[in-house]
Amino acid sequence: MNTQVIGITHQNLPTGYQARPATLGDLAATVATLNAAYEASIGAAPFNIDTLARDWTEPGFNLESDSRLVFSPSGEVVGYYEVWDATEPVVRVMIWGQVHPGHRNRGLGTYLMSWVEERAAQALDKAPNGARVVLHAFVTSANLEARNLFENLGYHSIRQSWRMVIHLDRMPEEAQWPADIRVRTLRIGQDEADVLHVVRDAFKDHWGFVETPFDQDLERWMHKINHDSEFDPSLWFLAMDGNQIAGVSLCRLNAFDDPEMGWVEILGVRRPWRRQGLALALLRHSFQELHARGKSAIGLGVDAQSLTGATRLYERAGMHPDPSHQFDLFEKELRPGYELSTQSIQG
Repeated sequence: MNTQVIGITHQNLPTGYQARPATLGDLAATVATLNAAYEASIGAAPFNIDTLARDWTEPGFNLESDSRLVFSPSGEVVGYYEVWDATEPVVRVMIWGQVHPGHRNRGLGTYLMSWVEERAAQALDKAPNGARVVLHAFVTSANLEARNLFENLGYHSIRQSWRMVIHLDRMPEEAQWPADIRVRTLRIGQDEADVLHVVRDAFKDHWGFVETPFDQDLERWMHKINHDSEFDPSLWFLAMDGNQIAGVSLCRLNAFDDPEMGWVEILGVRRPWRRQGLALALLRHSFQELHARGKSAIGLGVDAQSLTGATRLYERAGMHPDPSHQFDLFEKELRPGYELSTQSIQG
């Protein structure tokens, strides 16, 4: 087995603390710890039992092998980390987790990261021969303890992700559609796979995109839809050019951490329809529909160094970065090699 990895030596837990894989019975306690950690860094509590249960049961994720909980001497959940390496080809291993703010600076983060890197080393056995393999982790910019931990372990901050927001005190500006474009909403049971094709096509030009098997992607896509209690097909907007989907804006009535804010989860336009004002039209249409449902603030997440210039588009639409919701993407190379992910736009 090829399990060599540039990492840290195995770390033991502080006296009295224990660790094991998560189970579905740990959902409520884990949500409480995750929300406490996010409250301390961004002042919001984005997690609930339903969304975490959806993530823990996603196809390809195995709680027994891919998660680790830490318990305090009194039996409370005080730390959680997970490793995701089920997406083929395995070239980017995603890691994510939190330590309860009341139990930081005790070595729990270092212990969890030693487990993460031991577990992540298994990804090298599944990676394509000769391909570069990296660990990626998003960390809230305000969480200085986590940033310092990652930096001390040899990770480098390579990009930022922003939340951008618009505050509306009146009806948003009308969408101006390109010629021959009409907009409609999702037809349940008919459009899901077609929309996924469009999203994959549109996001090929986004930094870090890796082409994955469609069937596996569709299985995860449908799992998320079918296990999302707030999924609303009337907020999935499809820009149609005849019988072709030119672009989409997939929205939610509520942001994950703010029920007062509407949310644009995915906005994408396929290459043949770009530079015609379609993305801006979809965005403004989304603003109008969410505003009509009572939302005076609407947000979305964006790669701050977007290859397609998404931040400039959002600024033209009246959005601005929210400094309280900024995230750094930390990277650590597990194995050098040829790059399979999108790094720049060609053509």
